[in-house]
Amino acid sequence: MITPQICSGTRRVSRRSLLKFGAAAAVLGGSASVVSRAFAAGFPERNIDIVVPTREGGGADRNLRAFTAVWKKHLDTNFEPGFYPGASGRVGYEVYMGKFEPDAHSLIFGNMGPEVLNWVVKEPSFNIDDYVYWGRVDTDPGCLFVGAESKLKTIEDVVAEGKKRKLNVGTSRLAHPASIGMLALADKTGIEVNLIPLSGGKKTVAGAVTGEVDLSVLTSGTVAAAGDAVRTLLVFNDENVLGEALDSAPTMNQHFGTDLPPMLSSRAFGIHKAAIDNHPDRFEMLQSTFRKVFEDPDYKASVLKGKGHWEYVNYGGVEECGKFKQAMLSLGAQYKPFLTGG
Repeated sequence: MITPQICSGTRRVSRRSLLKFGAAAAVLGGSASVVSRAFAAGFPERNIDIVVPTREGGGADRNLRAFTAVWKKHLDTNFEPGFYPGASGRVGYEVYMGKFEPDAHSLIFGNMGPEVLNWVVKEPSFNIDDYVYWGRVDTDPGCLFVGAESKLKTIEDVVAEGKKRKLNVGTSRLAHPASIGMLALADKTGIEVNLIPLSGGKKTVAGAVTGEVDLSVLTSGTVAAAGDAVRTLLVFNDENVLGEALDSAPTMNQHFGTDLPPMLSSRAFGIHKAAIDNHPDRFEMLQSTFRKVFEDPDYKASVLKGKGHWEYVNYGGVEECGKFKQAMLSLGAQYKPFLTGG
């Protein structure tokens, strides 16, 4: 059933919002400032559109559904995802920034690491500061792995082989944090590698399992899900929090004495900066209800039902997201020559 809409000038106002506004005005005695705040509390006036710059059924989709299944209780609305895969995520951002109004009724849900690296490889049509990541859902580190039948049993085997010949390394896309982890390892050890984009996590796992490539690098949550078909040899994070699920593999910083920042696939909600500037009350409501999800026991159940890893669930706000975005821009600039081409 479609909620009737009532026209007021050129603005369309929902029946729910008018009822809430009228009730607030009656109770509060017509105080202009208080009534204004009460009217803002009617947000959202319609469902929230969410642009997902990857295909339906992928990691971002699973994270999104697990989160919004609980968030809708606290924000009292439904979420309508739209999937815009293409050009390693660029298409979705171009659609969001170019076609959706900055009124806080639309969000983008992206994988900050690889999608920020896109802007290093090639600038978008919009200013990258015109959208803001503000709600981080998880921190899923990249890792290096081989097929279960590979002759490479340890990370030392990889280094030894890489000093004999150039290794073919599969990656879901060139501009990816896991790719940077591999390049940093090559810098540290002096091995030679050839990054080969295999277009997506499933194909990257398959490349290692079938021997199409010598090894692969990818988001570790996807690798853990592959089970006994693969063997993890190195994790690009400060700690291997999944332990045996990633074969108790060492981390790069622990094993090689480096200080590489965590190379994360980190899914987060973003919003137009203009929506924050023009509707701070709406943005505050998005933030406050977003935080409540992490405290809701239903969220853990939702994550586990979607076969996610609760250990990777990790709240982050504007500050945390901003720091990560800047780190990706800096590292992307450092390794840019290796993140382009075929």
